[in-house]
Formats: sequence, C-alpha cells, structure tokens
Amino acid sequence: MLKMLFKRGVRRAFDSTNRRLAAAAFPDAKVFCIGFSKTGTTSLAAFFKGLKFTVGDQQAGELLVREWAVRNFDPIIALARSAQVFQDVPFSLPFTFVVLDREFPGAKFILSVRSGADEWYGSLIRYFTNLIGKGRVPTADDLKEFPYPYKGWMFEAAMLIAATSEQELFEKSKWTRFYESHNAAVSEYFRHRPQSLLIVDLADANAAERTMNFLGLPYEGQTMPHLNRTK
Repeated sequence: MLKMLFKRGVRRAFDSTNRRLAAAAFPDAKVFCIGFSKTGTTSLAAFFKGLKFTVGDQQAGELLVREWAVRNFDPIIALARSAQVFQDVPFSLPFTFVVLDREFPGAKFILSVRSGADEWYGSLIRYFTNLIGKGRVPTADDLKEFPYPYKGWMFEAAMLIAATSEQELFEKSKWTRFYESHNAAVSEYFRHRPQSLLIVDLADANAAERTMNFLGLPYEGQTMPHLNRTK
C-alpha cells in the first residue's frame, strides 16, 4: 500500500513542468534507518534531506537512550510521529525496529552495514579517538567528561547500549558481537518481507540507486553523500 502511494505521488511530482522532489507528495511516509552508528547514518540523513523528506531530531532521539534501556518505547514512538525519516540512537538500537514495525504499518526500514564487523569496529574506534582528541582510545573518564549532549551522556550511553564494564569499555569482541547480532536479528525478522527492508553498504557505487528503487522512487542519477567519514 505504501509503495503504491509512493508511486502515485512520484507521478504527480516528477512531471515535465513541475519537478518537485518526491517527499512532498506523500507526507505520511515513514522510513527508519536502523543501521548502527558508523555505517553511514549521517550520510543517509543528508540523502533524505536532499529529497526534501523531513528528518527527525537526532539529539532528541539520543536523549531517549535511558527509555530504550528499560524498554519504554512510548516516548520513542511519540518522537517517531514528528517526522518522516529517523536514524541513529535509539532507532538503530536492538528491539526498537520491532516496535516501530508494529506501530507504523507499511514503514520502510534501511539497515546500513559495513563490509564486516572488523571494519565497523575500526571506524567506531577512530571516531571516538578523533572525537575526544587525545590521540588515543578514550577511557571511561574521557567519556564521562565529554559534554555532548550533556556531560556524562557519552559514557552512560556506551554502558547502556553495549552492556560493558568500564574496564572493557571498547573491548573488541563485545562490540563486534553486538553489531553482528543486531544485523542478524534484523535480517531474520524481515526474512519473509523483502519489500520492508533494504540492507545496503553505502560504500557501494549503486547505494543511491538501490535506495531509490526500494522506496519506489525514480532514480535520476542521485548520489549518496559520504559524510562524517573516519577511515
């Protein structure tokens, strides 16, 4: 049903005299980008903004990590009603996609991935190292002092999301297992509904075309931006 609405809207939007971008034609569309951070989530947000979709407030979502941790999804659902596209925490965290799928029938889900867990972990470590700016892998104390979005949030989020200890804050096997188990759970959940899930590596040359096709939108040479890179 949603795909049919997409296509009807696109036919109206992409005519020869008025080439409005497609998002305005179907304001009720919901797209959830459920890949972990450092899989291209910032690039996906920019891609959808370029198509004139409304993208949810990322910081407002991040501030709900405590609610996610106790599986209180009501405020997450409420936030999901405020825009068309959402990405990153808490939408990218385990269990959230199941609740969103039930709450928003016909929603589309995009699981962005890296070529493997090791590549993803390396990017994650480089991101935190660059973010803290001390030329080394951050410690628990470093994260406790980091001010975004408030002092201590970064450490608290890492503990809540990966369920690790201070001594094993960036222990590789914990994070790679977390990454792999989430991706496997998403794939299994949507196994019989390929129309609802796109798994995409944004480094692939055809990522933009695959995304447009998945949404039922005409591909006209759009390209996928590559932002916030930590290679």
